[in-house]
This record gives sequence, C-alpha cells and structure tokens, in this order.
Amino acid sequence: MRSWVGRFVRGRRLDRNPLRRASDRLETTMLVVLVIAFSVGVPFVAGVCGAWTHAVAERIQADERATRHEVPAVALQAAQGPVAEGEPLPQVQARWTAPDGKRVTGQVSVAAGTAAGATVQVWVTRDGQIADPPLLNSQVSGQVALAEVGGGTVYGVVLLLTGLFARRSIDGRRMRAWDADWRTSGPSWTMRA
Repeated sequence: MRSWVGRFVRGRRLDRNPLRRASDRLETTMLVVLVIAFSVGVPFVAGVCGAWTHAVAERIQADERATRHEVPAVALQAAQGPVAEGEPLPQVQARWTAPDGKRVTGQVSVAAGTAAGATVQVWVTRDGQIADPPLLNSQVSGQVALAEVGGGTVYGVVLLLTGLFARRSIDGRRMRAWDADWRTSGPSWTMRA
C-alpha cells in the first residue's frame, strides 16, 4: 500500500509502537468513533427526518383534500394564443359555483387558446376562492426523500465539523507539547563548543 490511503491507515493503528503519542491514539480513537457514529447515525437520522416529514405532509394533504374541491368554471373570455415555454399560463375571467352554492367570478389560469364559454376545472376552497390542488402522493414522497437526504447530510456535516474541531484541538495540544520539549532540549543542541 504505497498510496495515501495506505499511509493514512498505517498512521492510524492502535498498536504498542513506542513512537506513537497518546494524542495519536486519541486521534485514531476519535476517528473510529466518528466513522461508527456516521455509519449508524445517518440511516437513523434519515429515517426519523423522513418519518416526521411524512406525517406532516400526510396531515397537510388530508387537510387540503377536506377543504378544497374541484369545480367546473366557464371562461368568460378567450385566452391569448400560444405561450412561450417557461411563461405562465394566461389568465381569464371565469365564473363558477362554490361548494357552498355561491356564484363566484374571478381570474383563472387556462391553457393557451381556450375559447370563451369553454369549461375548465379549477380547485377552490369551500367559499369559492381559487386554491392550489391538494398535494399528490408523489409530492409527499418527494418531500420525504428530500428530508431524508437533507437530514443525513446535515448529520454528516455536523460530524465532520466535530472531527475537524477535535483534530485542530489535538494538533494545538501537540504543538504546545513539541514547543515545551524544544525549549528544554533545544539549548543543548545549539550550544557551540
């Protein structure tokens, strides 16, 4: 193993080598603990984040399904011609009946080229206000996957920062020890005869 991986592994052994300092052993132990914490913790954290997000998203989905209704609306004017890609759909005046029986007139998004008098489906609240459609199951699944990846990533970053901070602390302690050793042994090396 002549690669950097081989050198890294050789330098991290917990053996009885008399040249290994206590700080070297502490650093190796810390690295092992962080790797185990990452290996065990990431699936756990991802699962917890995913379960929590799934519960919240399903609650929101159920609430939206209970409070939103799809109703037919009649376009009162024609929509403009073709829309360029990336532009929002044209909006036209339309009339619909709210679930509570009230007649409502308002702006709705329709496909380009929709004729006046055409019927389009719109999602509304109980009082007839335009609303977004309820969350789809695929959207709930997407939110869960995003939460799992995000939770695992944040956990990994926290462990990485913890390891970097601990290593910096250990390196600082090493440097202070080397400095103290040099102050005691350095003068005997630099004396001129």
